[in-house]
Amino acid sequence: MPFPTLTRWRRPALLLASLALLAGACKSSGGDPVTPTPTPTPTPTPTPTTSSQVAVWLTTSDRGALFNRQQVSLQFAANTNQNPTIAVDTTQTYQTMDGFGYCLTGGSAQVMSKMSASARAALIKELFATDSTSLGVSYLRVSIGASDLNDQVYTYDDAGTPDPTLASFSLAPDQAYFIPVLKEILAVNPNIKILGSPWTAPSWMKSNNNPVGGSLLPQYYDAYARYFVKYIQGMRAAGITIDAVTLQNEPLYGGNNPSMLMSAAEQTTFIKNNVGPAFKAAGINTKIIAYDHNCDRPDYPEAVLADAQANPYVDGSAFHLYGGTIDALTPVHNAFPDKNVYFTEQWTQAPGNFASDLSYHVNNLEIGASRNWAKAVLEWNLATDATYGPHTNGGCTQCLGAVTISGDQVTRNPAYYTVAHSSKFVRPGSVRVATNLPANLPNVAYKTPNGKRCLVVLNTGNTQQAFNIQYKGKVVSTSLYAGAVATYVW
Repeated sequence: MPFPTLTRWRRPALLLASLALLAGACKSSGGDPVTPTPTPTPTPTPTPTTSSQVAVWLTTSDRGALFNRQQVSLQFAANTNQNPTIAVDTTQTYQTMDGFGYCLTGGSAQVMSKMSASARAALIKELFATDSTSLGVSYLRVSIGASDLNDQVYTYDDAGTPDPTLASFSLAPDQAYFIPVLKEILAVNPNIKILGSPWTAPSWMKSNNNPVGGSLLPQYYDAYARYFVKYIQGMRAAGITIDAVTLQNEPLYGGNNPSMLMSAAEQTTFIKNNVGPAFKAAGINTKIIAYDHNCDRPDYPEAVLADAQANPYVDGSAFHLYGGTIDALTPVHNAFPDKNVYFTEQWTQAPGNFASDLSYHVNNLEIGASRNWAKAVLEWNLATDATYGPHTNGGCTQCLGAVTISGDQVTRNPAYYTVAHSSKFVRPGSVRVATNLPANLPNVAYKTPNGKRCLVVLNTGNTQQAFNIQYKGKVVSTSLYAGAVATYVW
């Protein structure tokens, strides 16, 4: 995560949504408390008593509905009303999705490991299983070594003196709770894709011999490439497949603990001369993804991908949104259409505001990133304790997890619901399809591997909005109040 006191953490002013509900749905009244209140364990929603061609799942800004299946009857028919219409065209296709999910930090695993075995199993099933009562999270980002949301800083080779042969390399720091929790997740959903990202190289490899800041010394490029190889091989031996890696989290920011600077030129050299050849020699198929930082510097991944020697080793580029705008992903895709785009991190600032956080994240991540070619969309981070920890000294002190864990009690926060609206329905292998964008109704649509159509819609306006969904010449008429998000499946 970026250092929380810097101005680049600031977001544009967000619309505070009014009380919101899908027409015909029931809700309770009440305001949006500053601190999230515990939410009950979700239970299966009864199948609507009226027949409906379209299933609707709803979350409202006042929490009156929290990812609830609605008892409504929506039928496709001829309709001539003048309401705005979202036209879903499955003949125009875009990227194939890898999935939606979270960053599983060491701190996330640590707080989960403190739960009772039964409570942890129930939470893991709720998040990761693919049955009708679960969210079906399908993608995780993990840290290679410690991130700032670990309780201490470490790498896998913290020798006191230079160790270019990596004789001291060990995954032991992750054996206490991180690897066991990750394996419990994989036991529930073995098809989850995992992206690994380092926050720093071992200090002895760096220009300042310190976990904060500094750069990778050129004489250790080869050793650090072999460090990645040993990590991937070690995780594989533990039963964990690393689908992809980025080579440095936020390479343009060296103020976090831990962190490391890596310019585009340095990353290009590291890929083409060291990491790419090392992976090839070791028979490793793990993808290499460039950049992994803010949308305000698309020139960084473009420079890496423009290098003729580095390009063949690189699968694509990864972005965060602490700077710039989400539409920066599309020019990168257009410049290199054979390379993939990923959205790998966005925080929710504690204590959070449910209405504005819901609107911002759905608009920019679940809808915005996907509409701009991201094939995976990840929130930062999965779980924290009630004090937004653990974190390193100097790490993020205001990062609100998707869930807050206190003993066996689980509080579900905005990122839980924003991801749910996509992850449950947009299964890996789903393909984004074309839709138009009526005013105040940002949306994104997919066709799924099981033959369904899925449409996520947010009302960013100040009032209730009636609208139509058009598919194959027929329409369904529905409505959303201000600030509400709904997923429509047919």
